[in-house]
Order: sequence, then C-alpha cells, then structure tokens
Amino acid sequence: MAGMLHIWSFNWNYLSMSFHFRLWMPYAALRFTTRGSRNRVNKSLIQTQVNTGFLRHRRVIRKRNSGMYDLKRFMGSATLVAGAALAVSAPALAETMEGALVHAYLNNPQLNAQRAQVRVTDEGVPQALSGYRPNVNVSVSGGYQYTNTVVAGVPISQAQTPRAVALTVGQTLYNGGRTGNSVRAAESQVSGSREALRSLDQTVLLQGATAYMDYLRDAAIVEVQKNNVRVLEQTLKQTQDRFDVGEVTRTDVAQSEASLAAGKTQELTAEANLTATRANYRRIIGKEPQNLQPGSPVDRVLPPKLGSAIELSLMENPNVTASMHGIDVSYLQVKVAEGALLPTISLQGIVQQNDQQSPTVGKTFNAAGLLQMNVPLYQGGQEYSLIRQSKETLAQQRLALEMTRDQTRANVVQAWGQLDAGKAQVTSANAQVKASEIALNGVREEAKAGQRTTLDVLNAQQALVTARVALVTAQHDRVVASYAVLNAVGRLSPQVLRLPVTTYDPSVHYHQVRDSWAGVRTPDGRWSSFWTFRLLHSRHREFCPAACFCAERWRIF
Repeated sequence: MAGMLHIWSFNWNYLSMSFHFRLWMPYAALRFTTRGSRNRVNKSLIQTQVNTGFLRHRRVIRKRNSGMYDLKRFMGSATLVAGAALAVSAPALAETMEGALVHAYLNNPQLNAQRAQVRVTDEGVPQALSGYRPNVNVSVSGGYQYTNTVVAGVPISQAQTPRAVALTVGQTLYNGGRTGNSVRAAESQVSGSREALRSLDQTVLLQGATAYMDYLRDAAIVEVQKNNVRVLEQTLKQTQDRFDVGEVTRTDVAQSEASLAAGKTQELTAEANLTATRANYRRIIGKEPQNLQPGSPVDRVLPPKLGSAIELSLMENPNVTASMHGIDVSYLQVKVAEGALLPTISLQGIVQQNDQQSPTVGKTFNAAGLLQMNVPLYQGGQEYSLIRQSKETLAQQRLALEMTRDQTRANVVQAWGQLDAGKAQVTSANAQVKASEIALNGVREEAKAGQRTTLDVLNAQQALVTARVALVTAQHDRVVASYAVLNAVGRLSPQVLRLPVTTYDPSVHYHQVRDSWAGVRTPDGRWSSFWTFRLLHSRHREFCPAACFCAERWRIF
C-alpha cells in the first residue's frame, strides 16, 4: 500500500455519495465522474506522474458512460469535487506540492533571516584570524607652543610648532594557543549555524507540506458539508411533500429541519476553518492558494524499517549534529581560557619623526624593534574561574547531546507510528465510507417501504458525511506523517525531495569573507555607513529619527 496517493474524488447524487480512494505507486491522480442516466458528460482525469523525482502533469480525457442511480423525480446527479483545492478545471498554472515547497524555500522570511544569521556567524572566523595578523597604527600630532622665560631679569620669548609622526607595527608571536583555538571554535560555530539552518529548512518544508495538505483537507470538508446541506434540503422538501399528502407526521418535518440547521452550522464552521487555513498557507508559503493539485506521500525516500530510520536519524538529524558542534565549541573555549595562564610573546616595531620638540632640538628620528614577553603570575583569580566555568559548560553540552539524541529517537518512533496508523486509518476509513453508502441506500429503500423512519434516513446520511470527513482527514494525516518521518530522520531537504530549485549554499559566503583582510562591503555589494545615511537624508529632505527607519524605508542594508 505504499506509494503515491489518489486523493479526494467525489460522486454525488440524491441522498447518496461515492468516494474513491486508492494507494498506487507511482501515480497520484484525481478522478471525478458524472453518474446518472440523464446527465452523462465527459470529464477529465488529472494524473500526476512521478518521473525521476519530478511531477509531470498530463491531462487525459476519458469518457464516462456508466450510470449508477436513477434519481427519477429529483435533480439528477451532480459531480462535485473539492473546489479550488482539487483544481477541477486543471489549468496550466495549477499549483503542485513541489511548487509550493519551492516558493516557501525561496521566500519564507524566517528562513531568509536564518540564512542571514549564518552569514553573521561566518564573520566570527575572520575576527578570530585577526589574532594572526599584525596591528598597524599611525599617530600624528602637531600644535603651537609659546614660551616666555625670564633669565637674569631679561625676558625671553619663544614660539614653536612641534610636530610628530609615528608608525607602530605589532605582531603577536605566541599567546598560549588562544588564537588557534579561537579560530577552530569559530569554525565549529559556523558548522553549528549551518546545521541550525538545515534544521529550519526542514521545519519550513514540513510546515509548507502541512499547510498545503491542511488547505486540501479543509477545502474538501467544505465541499462535503455544502453538498450535505444540499442533500438535506432535498430531504426536507421531500418530507414536506409527503407531509402534505399525509404520509408522514409533523415530527418528521421537524427532524428534517433540525438536521438541515445542523448541517448549515457545520458548513459555516468548515468555511471558518478554511479561512484560517488559507491565512496560514499565505504565511508559510508566501502566496495565496490557487488550484492546488493533490498531494502525495514521500514513502519512496523513507528508510525501509524503523530501526534503520532511528540509526540514520542519530547521524543525520541536524539537531544532533548541531549539538556535536556545540561540544566542539565548548571544548575549544576551555583551551582558550587555559591559554590565559601561558606567556604571551609579541614583536613590536616603532618608527617616529619629531620636529621642533624643544627650543634646542630641531628634528629627531627614532626607529626601534622590541621583543616582549608577558608572563601572567596572578590576576585576581579571574582566569581560573573562567576555566572552571568553561569546563562546566562543556559538561552541560555533552548532557545536552544525550538529551537531543533521546528526543530525536523518540520523534522518529512517534512519527513512524503515526505513519503506520495513517495507512491503517485510510484503509479503515475507506471501508467505513463504502459500508455507510450501502447502509444509507438500504435505509432509504426500507424507508420507502415504511420500515424505517425519516430520522433513520437522516442518521444514516450524517454517518456517511462523518465517514467522508474521516477519510479526508485520514488521507491528510497519511501524507503529512510521511513528511514528518523524513523530517525526524533529518532528510527533509530540497535535494532529497528533488525540488526544482537551486539550494542555498552557505559555504559560498564563508569562503568570500574568511580570508578578507579589509573592507566594509558585504560580498554581495551592500554596505552602509553614516555617510550613506546622510546622503539619503539630504536627498529626500526628510527627518529620519532612527537609522533602522531609514534602512527599512530606503533599503540601504
């Protein structure tokens, strides 16, 4: 039963419904037909075929000439599908699950913010590498000096303009390994941030798949409830006609009216749920849902057994790998703290030019090279406290890794159980729908013979509606559970899903900034400064109370 999913196809007729559901690899198709002796028309079969991981759509025209029920006095049969959610007309621009996930992957603001956070973390590496590089400073001084001195009763006045220029170059030769350990810690932080980004990638894709299926489910439920109201209206009309000729009592009419009122309430509730789902879809995917095609599970890329899924998750789940990098960072921070107890050796060169520093000296030139060693003996005990604190942090990170592994294992088992339950629920719900249809037809025939009451017919009708809603929900849960398993394992990525999108590569920015010695521009050319702010302010002649306002309004960051 594993594979793609035939989702939500309805055949409606007077007081009866027929629901088709199939699991079939590798197709996911939506089928809708018109049944009835009077209204036989041609309808289309929208078939979505998986070919090398991508969904290709083709439209197949299939003639349906079979009839199921003769509705005799009433409306004839009406074919109704799940509205926009199931794309009855199957336009060329119909939205697929893959297209929605691609849009979410490219435009989700939370995901883009996390990518920016990774770029922020990348800058920690060149900051740590700066410890290997020299420090160069230039100092310039100049001024005016006036001196009035009285010597043996004779005043002597002198005016000078002292000037000085100095160039200082410093290079750290050894600092207890703090620079090297800081660089390795920064690199581990970059790796951890990439795993956090990968975790958010999976979260967004899972949210996107869930939002997609939520909309399909709620749209289908709305159609179920709308058609239930239409059937109940026909039932009320028929009951009223029978009451007029004395075949039933006023009680039967009241029962039909009550069922119709309850059906309208359920319809309004379903429409409210669909409105909320549409808003959530817009928030996650980034656009309004239109002509959504059927979704399908991703069983083809899941591990074959629960044991292999657990084993794979402990190696590939981004939360686990991020915790591992966190241990590396904490261990290197201990080494950095211990480096404060070791001596520091540095080399310093000074070149200085002085003019008119005193009345008797006109110009001087100094050049010096110094080798300095600083050995810390005792600095109040702060460095020892930092070492102990870093070691406790390391122990905490190790415990956090064990917690993360246990949580990951539990998530995989839970998601796998939900997937198995979803498969069984789809099968049982499908059987429930078929049995409810048979029961409704039997109750209706018995009511015609006087062996059943109107209430029995209404109860059977409501049981069929409940079964159809349960089947729609089970289909939704089945697809979402497959994505949840892939997310728990750690493989819910555009590459595994084979989405037609260029994935974001965080290493590109890392290599662009890692060996950068100078520059204020970001690799993509964006930059900001006080002068940018002033330029925009003067150009637009508007008072800007905060730089963040200007950045948001004029997009300078």
